[in-house]
Amino acid sequence: MRRLSLWWLLSRVCLLLPPPCALVLAGVPGSSSHPQPCQILKRIGHAVRVGAVHLQPWTTGPRAASRTPDGSPTGAQRDEPEPGTWRPPEPSPGARWLGSALHGRRPPGARKPGEGARAETLWPRDALLFAVDNLNRVEGLLPYNLSLEVVMAIEAGLGDLPLLPFSSPSSPWSSDPFSFLQSVCHTVVVQGVSALLAFPQSLGEMMELDLVSYVLHIPVISIVRHEFPRESQNPLHLQLSLENSLSPDADVTVSILTMNNWYNFSVLLCQEDWNITDFLLLTQNNSRFHLGSIINITASLSSTEDLLSFLQVQLESIKDSTPTMVMFGCDMGSIRQIFEITTQFGAMSPELHWVLGDSQNVEELRTEGLPLGLIAHGKTTQSIFEYYVQDAMELVARAVATATMIQPELALIPSTMNCMDVETANLTSGQYLSRFLANTTFRGLSGSIKVKGSTIISSENNFFIWNLQHDPMGKPMWTRLGSWQGGKIVMDYGIWPEQAQRHKTHFQHPSKLHLRVVTLIEHPFVFTRKVDDEGLCPAGQLCLNPMTNDSSILDSLFSSLHSSNDTVPIKLKKCCYGYCIDLLEKLAEDMNFDFDLYIVGDGKYGAWKNGHWTGLVGDLLSGSAHMAVTSFSINTARSQVIDFTSPFFSTSLGILVRTRDTAAPIGAFMWPLHWTMWLGIFVALHITAIFLTLYEWKSPFGMTPKGRNRSKVFSFSSALNVCYALLFGRTAAIKPPKCWTGRFLMNLWAIFCMFCLSTYTANLAAVMVGEKIYEELSGIHDPKLHHPSQGFRFGTVRESSAEDYVRQSFPEMHEYMRRYNVPATLDGVEYLKNDPVKLDAFIMDKALLDYEVSVDADCKLLTVGKPFAIEGYGIGLPPSSPLTSNISELISQYKSHGFMDVLHDKWYKVVPCGKRSFAVTEVNI
Repeated sequence: MRRLSLWWLLSRVCLLLPPPCALVLAGVPGSSSHPQPCQILKRIGHAVRVGAVHLQPWTTGPRAASRTPDGSPTGAQRDEPEPGTWRPPEPSPGARWLGSALHGRRPPGARKPGEGARAETLWPRDALLFAVDNLNRVEGLLPYNLSLEVVMAIEAGLGDLPLLPFSSPSSPWSSDPFSFLQSVCHTVVVQGVSALLAFPQSLGEMMELDLVSYVLHIPVISIVRHEFPRESQNPLHLQLSLENSLSPDADVTVSILTMNNWYNFSVLLCQEDWNITDFLLLTQNNSRFHLGSIINITASLSSTEDLLSFLQVQLESIKDSTPTMVMFGCDMGSIRQIFEITTQFGAMSPELHWVLGDSQNVEELRTEGLPLGLIAHGKTTQSIFEYYVQDAMELVARAVATATMIQPELALIPSTMNCMDVETANLTSGQYLSRFLANTTFRGLSGSIKVKGSTIISSENNFFIWNLQHDPMGKPMWTRLGSWQGGKIVMDYGIWPEQAQRHKTHFQHPSKLHLRVVTLIEHPFVFTRKVDDEGLCPAGQLCLNPMTNDSSILDSLFSSLHSSNDTVPIKLKKCCYGYCIDLLEKLAEDMNFDFDLYIVGDGKYGAWKNGHWTGLVGDLLSGSAHMAVTSFSINTARSQVIDFTSPFFSTSLGILVRTRDTAAPIGAFMWPLHWTMWLGIFVALHITAIFLTLYEWKSPFGMTPKGRNRSKVFSFSSALNVCYALLFGRTAAIKPPKCWTGRFLMNLWAIFCMFCLSTYTANLAAVMVGEKIYEELSGIHDPKLHHPSQGFRFGTVRESSAEDYVRQSFPEMHEYMRRYNVPATLDGVEYLKNDPVKLDAFIMDKALLDYEVSVDADCKLLTVGKPFAIEGYGIGLPPSSPLTSNISELISQYKSHGFMDVLHDKWYKVVPCGKRSFAVTEVNI
């Protein structure tokens, strides 16, 4: 009897589960297939293995050219010179292919700046561990959360046991190529490696690696000091040369001379045996170059008087023939000493161009005692051995990652793991991976990594080119002209050396700069208000609104403004303030310049129209203004004719619409929940009512016609009455079920109804309170914009970057909206707010639209859709302006120091309507 009761209870509980669980299960999505190739990952152990062979330590020393003139090594002790005597410079660490470490984690073997160029030992094992540790920290380098592992060969002489029974600790690791091949098979290949990294030190070892890659079909990357000549072009064997990857000083120097048309030059050597063969060969191969004298400053010139006399004679002899001097083998101390001596005694010609031919450490560059116009090149960091090893390892990882996206099995599972059974398929994993190695390029720690031809990996360093110029305060400072990338000079916005040397004097401070700045009214970047009765501005900057861009009129107005007899009409005077005015004042304070401010005459940003540039761009090109400061968008067309600083404000384009109040329709009470939710609730209600009726009728204690002395009957209508009363939370004359099973089910339904009622009430408040309607636009690709119906009107500001973007990206849309374009942003906002409205949507910079939304007193404006066309605001300058790089550096400092954040918080205040931005209009539960 007890067993029957237990089964009866379990059956009732199981019958109770379907109605409420149906709603829960309906919202659970079906499981999808696993995106990762699980069988492959399990087979390789979730790791990509790279083998390593020839791990004997390297012993390096300074280059031959880096010895002192007396032939002693760099580290030799020498007597200190007497005061006032000339001493040849010590070889610069930058002249070696091993430099100082980059900022960040210091690799093993990295030296501190200033350490001597003494011989040192490089440990490939430590470099490999350093590389693997760093690369495994990089997220997304390898797919499927794979990690890198290095499998190092066991080599005698490094504290390991003998490799094979027939080898001995005192003998070399391999006496012939086939023994080496067998050793690699037994220690590395059997681990399942995707590629091999090797550190050969002789041509014989390179040939052994050629054999390994050819026989086993495994890619091999050899990291070598010097590039070894090879007759075979084996695509499976690549070599990365550290010395050739170092600095193309000769190429950079020749490019600088060519770009400036300095074809007649002389050479000044601070060290007699300094190697300039590469430089001389490059110039001799170009017929336009003419080499004058090679001036050697040697240790025999022991006094300042001898050096001065020698330089006077030499510089006088080349004054009329070679206007350019290239210096080699000189450190900064020697360079400064040479210039101080020649300048003090008047031996230096002011027309002579000076170029430093050796790569310089940027951190050591100084300005004291150096001539204006001096050109140098270098980089902020020097590459070291460990960085080349990490770049080689990263090359393999990136190639594996790319190959895995196409054929995971071929990319991840090595074809060769048993040297006795080498796979002879049409395409092995090594051959497949070598294709991606040859086409992988990236910016590594040592430089720009790419494969040239089919067997040479180049690590091309990117150098910066610097020029000593005067800043606006009249102080000499190093200004970056450009960079050396991809074998050519890429210019930044700046001033060329020959322009810098046109200054009347080189070492006198010029007077304080006075600039004319043009602006355009755009809230919150530039506001205007009236001046006081005396024509002055209690706050903000006095600016003129001349309604013209004529340079002569502007000169006349500002001359009158600064004179004692001010005759400028008061109606032309305004007080300008805002985000950009604060930024301009900060720049003027830090760069020590004065400025006159005026509003652009035609009220336009600038576009190419009727054969000339209008607006701000036109004023900069005509010389009416030296600087344009406002919400000036940087785009391609403008950047081709004027200079821009680095962006001080990032934004995008957006769409502004207006909301309209409307009465809620009769069916608005259903808006808080989706129609599928409503359907599910009522289906569940009727299923629950059916089960309540069945439980009550089948129970011997229920209110049924066959029940025990029951005066009432629980019917299906009674069950519906109970379910609806619980759902809507209203008390009513109901007949609750009498059986325990029915009561338990009724309580479950009540709990479910409580959650539904709470969700409905919360969403009802959000949907119904202040319900407004507006144009629903998903973004710039919305069909309403591309196929506007009759009467739908949208536009933007004429000759703005927004119009330029629409014209180039969507010509048909631009043709339609031209009739609705407005002169300025404020006009577009007014057209939206007016009754009747003149625009249904307004496209403009989102930074401007967000501000207009935030200050809308009626809260009728809002931005809709996804932002598009990311852009930035910059300060406009005439082409090749010397101020560009300096202002860009200051803007970068303002960003890092938080000044730009202060400006943003000041002018973008949070107000009640400040965050009205919607991309969707329906609430889905």
